[in-house]
Amino acid sequence: MPDHLIAFLVLGAAAGILSGMFGIGGGVVIVPALVVLFGFGLKEGLGTSLAALVWPVGIFAVVAYYRAGQLQLRAATLIALGLVGGNVLGAQLALGLPGDTLQRIYGLFLFFMGWRFVEPRKLLTQRRNGAPPAADPVPVEVAWYILLVVGVGAGIASGLFGIGGGLVIVPALVVLLRYDQKRAVGTSLVAQLPPVGIGGVLSYYDAGELALTASLVIALGLLAGSLAGARIALGLPSATVKRLYGVFLLVISLLGLSYRLVLIP
Repeated sequence: MPDHLIAFLVLGAAAGILSGMFGIGGGVVIVPALVVLFGFGLKEGLGTSLAALVWPVGIFAVVAYYRAGQLQLRAATLIALGLVGGNVLGAQLALGLPGDTLQRIYGLFLFFMGWRFVEPRKLLTQRRNGAPPAADPVPVEVAWYILLVVGVGAGIASGLFGIGGGLVIVPALVVLLRYDQKRAVGTSLVAQLPPVGIGGVLSYYDAGELALTASLVIALGLLAGSLAGARIALGLPSATVKRLYGVFLLVISLLGLSYRLVLIP
């Protein structure tokens, strides 16, 4: 384990950059890396990833988005409440059930959302006609329970796949609730800041599927990387961040569907 500490730190930093840019937890990078590069068992990789994400590793990124006025505290609070319960359920499912079908469904979901974010036909039309980019969307006001349901769904995905939940939260906020991409990312990071995944972490710990030292070192890398990612995203136009996020989702979904490395319960 000590020989891998620097590598764990680098892994955490790389996942943190993606977290700060796209509002994800980083587990979508951490889990396959632990399994493929470090020889972790699948469930141990899931538990270790979830344990790294339970710390407030996105705090510096959240501060950056807050200063830029790109987060919504009410929505983040309700989503965080839903994350708590959903996370435990997702972890129990991962520990007790095979998940090939769920993996494929989740991969298809990511592919569909990635396509929606990239919007290739609209992009080609704009370039051919020289049309200006679309105006920023106007957020839709929704009932509190809808945001709670978003949190529960994200929590189940978090516990099941060892991710932070942002891969569900950000698409839901952008596509369904018409949030600006940067505001959705900031809100997602705030929702994941409290230790909402603690129930899932305890489930993996009780099952002996958690490498504590590795999770702590990865968390340190996440802390620094998320700030760098936030600064990159805040310096880019929202439309550019949205399309980069779409490309990221497409790559992750194709890897998961083709190699069963990324979205493996």
